[in-house]
Amino acid sequence: MAEIDEKTLGVRVREARERAGLKQGELAQLVGLERTAVNKIEGGIRKVSALELSDIAASLGVTMSSFFSEPIPALVSHRSSQGLDTADSKIDRILASIAADVEFVAELAPEELALPGDNFAPSPPPKTSSDADALAVATRAMLSLTDTEPVHDLVGKAAAIGLLIFSVDLGVDTADAGTILLRRGGVSLVNSHNKVGRRRLAAAHELGHYLIADEYTVDWRVADRQGNDIETCLDRFARALLLPECGLRTAWAEYGSRELREVAVLLASKFRVDMATLARRLEELDLVDGEGAALVRSVTTTRADIVEFGLIVSVDLEGTSLPVSYQKAILRAFRDERISQERALELLHSTFTEYDLPPRRERREDEIWKFVS
Repeated sequence: MAEIDEKTLGVRVREARERAGLKQGELAQLVGLERTAVNKIEGGIRKVSALELSDIAASLGVTMSSFFSEPIPALVSHRSSQGLDTADSKIDRILASIAADVEFVAELAPEELALPGDNFAPSPPPKTSSDADALAVATRAMLSLTDTEPVHDLVGKAAAIGLLIFSVDLGVDTADAGTILLRRGGVSLVNSHNKVGRRRLAAAHELGHYLIADEYTVDWRVADRQGNDIETCLDRFARALLLPECGLRTAWAEYGSRELREVAVLLASKFRVDMATLARRLEELDLVDGEGAALVRSVTTTRADIVEFGLIVSVDLEGTSLPVSYQKAILRAFRDERISQERALELLHSTFTEYDLPPRRERREDEIWKFVS
């Protein structure tokens, strides 16, 4: 973390307070200070103690380190376009926090995250359905997938090309997902409150935003759109990525002798998609008509289906989930004693306990002389 002066610190405290939608008096009450004291801190006139700053950060829902780190350019650009008086939504706050964590971890263990270098070349935004399909084909090749196989490890595949996909339960009636482009690579956050098929579709859609280098996006109701705008094209891209034409047609022919309901259950399980996504893709490939698509949408996979067909129940992006490469980077930094136990657990978003962390190596007595001048 860089050293900053009181004025810069004050500006960052004020910006964080405004993004949290709080007035100076409200923040003062939360941290046990006079409003005038908060005013002076934000103006760079009054010094703030570490304990006070910790209380301020906790009240604003940010980490203390965020006050000392240079903000991510994509985030600065987004906030500037929103205006100073716009409070962050829940997904904005969490996405910004995760992005800051990733940039911090990338400095500690870059070899584990393997984020792309300056040679990463974004793809042109798709403008038509054909463009979206072509982007999906190119992406599958980039992810080392054949033209028939399902994308089972979507999070791992995305991480291999620089997009780290996290999930958090954001609740109902909120965004499906969002993405921030980092200085190197990108971060996506998927709402795990949704069912697994919709979560995977949202993750694939965010991968599209990353590939075309969209700086900052928050997506509501992925796949519910119609038209020829970029979001609709990325919905098409996500369907084509998860349900490749060649693979879907091959499986359709394999299951063709069964009733449509059984075919839908088998296809949805094989490609790990929801019924609405499957119905839309089958219809756009002319494998079913409108009536058939409606029937597929109405299908619910039952426990009997799972047992009788030997189906695998996917748990992708369930609850709070973190990319494996991100977890490895934190564990490496912890083993190397570059971060404390408390900081490691904080960066792991409560998915680990102190007993889950690896033991640190014992130091030899003579090593103390390395730290004595």
